[in-house]
Amino acid sequence: MHKVLLLAYRWQKYLFFFIHLLYNTIILLKNNIYILAIESSCDDTSAAVIIDGHVKSNYISTQVVHQHYGGVVPELASRQHLINILPVIDSALKDAGVELKQISAVAFTRGPGLLGSLIVGVSMAKSLALSLEIPLIEIHHMHAHVLAHFAEDPKPAFPFLCLTVSGGHTQIVKVNDYHNMEILGTTIDDAAGEAFDKTGKMLGLDYPAGPIIDKLAKDGKPVFAFPEPQVSGLNFSFSGLKTSVLYFLQKEMTKDPNFIQHNIHDICCSVQTCIVRILLKKLIAASEMSGITEIGIAGGVSANSFLRQSFLETGLKNGWNTYIPSFEYCTDNAAMIGIAGYYKYLKGDFCDQSVTPLARMPF
Repeated sequence: MHKVLLLAYRWQKYLFFFIHLLYNTIILLKNNIYILAIESSCDDTSAAVIIDGHVKSNYISTQVVHQHYGGVVPELASRQHLINILPVIDSALKDAGVELKQISAVAFTRGPGLLGSLIVGVSMAKSLALSLEIPLIEIHHMHAHVLAHFAEDPKPAFPFLCLTVSGGHTQIVKVNDYHNMEILGTTIDDAAGEAFDKTGKMLGLDYPAGPIIDKLAKDGKPVFAFPEPQVSGLNFSFSGLKTSVLYFLQKEMTKDPNFIQHNIHDICCSVQTCIVRILLKKLIAASEMSGITEIGIAGGVSANSFLRQSFLETGLKNGWNTYIPSFEYCTDNAAMIGIAGYYKYLKGDFCDQSVTPLARMPF
């Protein structure tokens, strides 16, 4: 009799667990999850609405004031965010056909980034979550760049490698799942995006110089050779490349003061080819070391047409399954913040009102 009661108790416990799991699943399926996402880490003010993991709107306001200074001015960036934040959120909600009262949670970029810019986005997210009495979800900016691959099909399978390249970061990340990522290699000094922008500044190009170099390079040839940094493992270095470009230009301009004007297309093509070659060599090494052939690229520099083409060709040659987000999900945008926020919502990973922005945030 005792054994019968014990067995009944155990089955009752399992039955209760099953019913509880079924109930939570029904609730999750019945109620749509509406994520309002806010991104303000640098000079783009962006808001997006994600419904059940699908991007319904992704509104971005780009600040043009920084073009006059050859780079982002932090104080001006934060002031522009203050001006743009409310209209951007309003536009994202209208584009998605969603009312503020429908929002399930607010996701926001906590860091890394410019502190003044982050403060604007974090403060707005906290205010909205507090007034609506809904959860608040903090997002790491670089995690979001990786998870931008899940904003649309096709999506990579886990585990996959992601080369994340932007103005401030250059990393090779092993992505085990939505919440578990490991940096295999990173830049020990400057990022690839900075190398593009600083080269553009030497050439007298407007900011941001990356897209301009990409455009000019299409009419040039890689006729000028620049030394590649010898960095062990899967790490990167681009400070030496910037220096070599500077010395090269100074030397050639002593011979011909109009050297840049006469060779602008070939210079851009040569520098771009060198940067992309460095990136892909390390990515090939990471694939060989890990045995992973599911590989993507992300971040602002992944919008570069030569990198995208070279990456696809490299993937075809090495038998990779390759993934590149659409252009709108490569640069800083709130949709990637919302996608990361959606998966955190499913996990129940929320933060409280004491959260503060972090200019430097551990990966």
